[in-house]
Amino acid sequence: MQTICANSTNIGGAICVIRVSGDNAINITNRLFRSSKNKELSQMAGYSAHFGRIVESDESIVDEVIVIVYKAPHSYTGEDTTEIMCHASVYIVHRILELLMKQGCRIARPGEFTERAFMNRKMDLSQAEAVADLIAASNEATHRLAMSQMRGDFSHELKNLRNKLLEITSLLELEIDFSEEDIEFADRKQLIDLANNIHQVIQNLINTFRTGNAIKNGIPVAIIGHTNTGKSTLLNRLLHDDRAIVSDIHGTTRDTIEDTINIQGITFRFIDTAGIRESNDQIERIGIERSWQKAREAEIVLVLTDSTNIDLDLSTLSDKHIIKVFNKADIIDYSSFPFDSNSINISAKFGININRLEQMLIKASNIKKVEESNIVITNARHVEALQTALKAITKIEAQLSNGTTSDIIALDIYACIDALSDIVGDVTNEETLHSIFSRFCVGK
Repeated sequence: MQTICANSTNIGGAICVIRVSGDNAINITNRLFRSSKNKELSQMAGYSAHFGRIVESDESIVDEVIVIVYKAPHSYTGEDTTEIMCHASVYIVHRILELLMKQGCRIARPGEFTERAFMNRKMDLSQAEAVADLIAASNEATHRLAMSQMRGDFSHELKNLRNKLLEITSLLELEIDFSEEDIEFADRKQLIDLANNIHQVIQNLINTFRTGNAIKNGIPVAIIGHTNTGKSTLLNRLLHDDRAIVSDIHGTTRDTIEDTINIQGITFRFIDTAGIRESNDQIERIGIERSWQKAREAEIVLVLTDSTNIDLDLSTLSDKHIIKVFNKADIIDYSSFPFDSNSINISAKFGININRLEQMLIKASNIKKVEESNIVITNARHVEALQTALKAITKIEAQLSNGTTSDIIALDIYACIDALSDIVGDVTNEETLHSIFSRFCVGK
């Protein structure tokens, strides 16, 4: 494969790392590098760092650098690799990349270094995806989940499931081989118990996705209500920032505004929506429809009002956790109001009871604490594959119970194995790989 290069850190800081990987990585880097000890990089041991200069063809100096040498297969990509640590000016980084390309490198595609690590079996596909999650981790929980997946905890669980499925199919295929002798090698009751166990493990993994998705992307919380009830003021208060425009003019917010914040380790994605009212303004009506759409997509809905009368039809939100928020407590006396566990009076303007509202949000999120040893699914692709595997194992359980022939059951077992294998990349097609790695940053 062609030797590739890219900067793996941002330009503009103190130091930038330029990564080069491929069969000719060491030789190409060596043509530009002048060691302070006059040694060739090809003669250097792997995992060694060397001070020197990057020079032009006329030996003029581009920069003083440190080059780290990694020799295949003991590198991130599994190929010969060098990492050039240079000063991070735009000119220096671009000039070194230009010199590398003149020597035969090409600029790496997004995620191509990690893609090569996958292709060279340095990691499976779920571990490769965890690399992107680790880079994007915004809190301790997302970091911990990404590290767990990178270590291979999830892959190990999938391997155990596949081994159990292979155990079933090996016994069933023995029956197929000796079908004329009418010999039953597999005790159907034992196979049913084994299939039930696999079913339960897959279902438990799927059930973790809600927690994983919330930790990774934030729990969506829609703020809805009539115009001028203080929705944008509440959003700004919760975010500790003037994110939304606040005005006494009705209908100021005409589209949804989203932002996230971490509250006691839980990420919430707040969505301020257009005020709901009757309107002949076509643009405002589109905004109001989007308000209802965002409310239907959210897990938690804050219904904001500044009066005792909440005349919004919330019937389409019956499956949501609704918190009724009575705003403007600084000017309205709510002392006689019959509040329940899902209602609260606040002043978004002056921050009254905002801490209590945050505690209600944490309780409504119902997110369990994730321990180091927990396997939690955060990737929608993984859930889709697990759901396919779950359908297959459910079918297998029924077939084992009703006496379906071994050859038919074996086909569905392989379908289940293929679904699990798709997660780690054993049977993943090129289009899927391109989709996954194209979301990575260049240089990783």
